[in-house]
Order: sequence, then C-alpha cells, then structure tokens
Amino acid sequence: METSELLKKVRKIEIKTKGISNELFSGEYHSAFKGRGMSFSEVRDYHYGDDVRNIEWNVTARTGTPHVKVFEEERELTVMLIVDVSPSSGFGTRGQLRKDLITEICAVLSFSAINNNDKVGLILFSEGIDLFIPPKKGKKHILRIIRELLEDRSVGNGTDIKAALEYFNNVIKKRSICFLLTDFYAPSFDQVLQIASRRHDLIGLHVYDPFEKELPDAGILHIRDAETGAIRWLDTSDASLRREHADQFSKHAKAIENSFKKRGSDLVHIEIGGSYELVLRKFFKQRAR
Repeated sequence: METSELLKKVRKIEIKTKGISNELFSGEYHSAFKGRGMSFSEVRDYHYGDDVRNIEWNVTARTGTPHVKVFEEERELTVMLIVDVSPSSGFGTRGQLRKDLITEICAVLSFSAINNNDKVGLILFSEGIDLFIPPKKGKKHILRIIRELLEDRSVGNGTDIKAALEYFNNVIKKRSICFLLTDFYAPSFDQVLQIASRRHDLIGLHVYDPFEKELPDAGILHIRDAETGAIRWLDTSDASLRREHADQFSKHAKAIENSFKKRGSDLVHIEIGGSYELVLRKFFKQRAR
C-alpha cells in the first residue's frame, strides 16, 4: 500500500471509529473495566449520609467540624490487543475482509481506552510473532497501531495462538486487559490460555465470515485454503455438504466457548457484515453488571 493511500485509510478509520467510541463506548468501557482499586483524593466537610468509617479524625479534631476522606478510582489500566494476521485474515465475502473489521474493532477499543487514560499495546502474530508495540498512551500511538494493522504482512502461513499467548505472558508482567482477535482455527492452546487467563483479564473476540458458518447454495465452487494452499472443488448445491459445513462451524464455536468458560474468561462472537458496535456494547453492559 502506498504511503498516501495508507494515511488516507488511517484517517478514514480514525474518523469513523473515534466517533463510535465517543458516542457509544466511553461510558460502557469505563464501567466494564474497573481500575485497580481506590486511592485517597482529598478531605471535605461531612454530609448527611456519608460513611462514618471515612471520617478523617485528625482534621475533624483540628477544625472542630466533621470531615471525611474522599477516594477516587485508580484508573490507569493496560489494554493489549493480540491480533491474528495470518493469511486467513484476508478472507471476507460481505464486502469487508476479516482484517479490515478487526482493524476497526481495535481502533474503537483503543480510542475507548485512551479516552479513559489507559495504555494500549499491540501484538501481531501468525505462525510466529510478527510485531510487538509496547503499551503507551496518546493519539499518535493509536494511529501508529492502526497503521500497523492496515499493513499487508502475509509473512507466515499458519496461526499459532499458543506462541502468541506465551509471548504475551512473557513480555507483559503487569495484569492487563487483553483482547485476542482471531478466527481461532489453530492447534491446541488450552494450557497457555489457562496461564494467561489467571494472570490477565482475557477476552476472546471470535471474528468470522458468514460463509464459514453457512455455505450458500451457489453450485460448484473452486476454493483454496489461504494458510495451507490446498485447493479443492465444493458442490454447494449438495444439502448434506452444507449441513456438515454448518455442523463443523457450530462444533468449532462451541469448543472455543467451552475453553474460555473453563478458564473463567469471556468470549464474544462477531460476524463480518453484522453490527460489531451493538455486539461490543452488549458485552460491555454485561461486564458492568
């Protein structure tokens, strides 16, 4: 992608996702992801209904009138985006590629985070680690993350979630909020998922295309696996083939759900072509409750 074209695309995504973040997610995000605790802020006059356990006795004795301590949330959090950039991220049948939708979602999450004074970092992976950007604050930092997500990487041929989570566990020692964005077609990663879930607040975002969930009745199709290169013919007019395809997707989605549930972590399914804004907003509200 030419530099000028890339910058235009970054600007377009910034305008769209910053608006969505400001309108929809700043409040929900803040409620869904709490700070580390409460810290002392100031002392003020006692008001009827204040918790008597918060009375500041030294100031009360000195002034002769009751005063209470005021506490505020220790807000600053670290948000990590772990993003699958393997060749299958370039798939899409609804006018949008998986990688483009993932970029939008990451931009919305990033702007929501910096609106709440949180840091954001990025790990891109395929069959190995392609890029690590340490967590930082600021608009320039977020725009760099968006630029990196838009770059055509096509480096590895596979998807190694296990390696990505192991790397994440090694480089991020402080507890963080972690969003793992992928189609989850990868060798087993259960053990490292358990370790990451114990150390961090881990949320899986399963981003899938409707074609992966349900084959259309479109006759004979010539398809190629983006990651293995395998080529085959599919007769999509065969109802039994379409049922088998739908069953396989259902089993895959259920297996991911069970893995995350078993570890006490959240999983969100997001369909390309659907409204990811509504899905995320619903998730944030559930988390807040």
